[in-house]
Amino acid sequence: MTTKTFCAALALTLLGACGGGDIRFATPPSAPTARVASAYQTLEIVEVQLPTYAASEDIFVAEPGGAITPLGPLWADDPARAMTLQLSRDIGAITGAQTAPEPWPFRDYASAKVDVRLEDMLATGAGQFRLSGQFFVAPDEGGRNRSGAFAIEVPLPEEPSAAAIAQARSAAVTQLAEQIARRGL
Repeated sequence: MTTKTFCAALALTLLGACGGGDIRFATPPSAPTARVASAYQTLEIVEVQLPTYAASEDIFVAEPGGAITPLGPLWADDPARAMTLQLSRDIGAITGAQTAPEPWPFRDYASAKVDVRLEDMLATGAGQFRLSGQFFVAPDEGGRNRSGAFAIEVPLPEEPSAAAIAQARSAAVTQLAEQIARRGL
């Protein structure tokens, strides 16, 4: 190895070490306590649709003037994927139904599909984590289509950290799963 190549490799290594990595926050595991009977034995959870800003890795907060800005740290997982997986787990725990995110991994079709479309997913200037939008439940055969709007707010500390926002998001998704179970299943 030449001195020039060695120096270049050393410089790249030092730059990589100095740059640090992105700080990422995962939502803590949920533990739903509600129990609600479901009319469906099996449920496919369609990937959650997010507003453009919430679909990125950034954790967003609403400023008092209305601007939505990134906090700095990032989500540990793709937000749509993480929320879909949590909804699937939480709805399964709440209803006892067999649940799975799309695509349905089993041979026979799911009894119904649950589709969630979000309008808001952010920490607000009023000290709340807000999750709002609509849900849709579509049975495969028979049964009645159901839908509903939701607006869930979970309190945050005065100066919310990314960890507090992640905890609030997990709690909001669990509340959403319970609302879907009670009003749609």
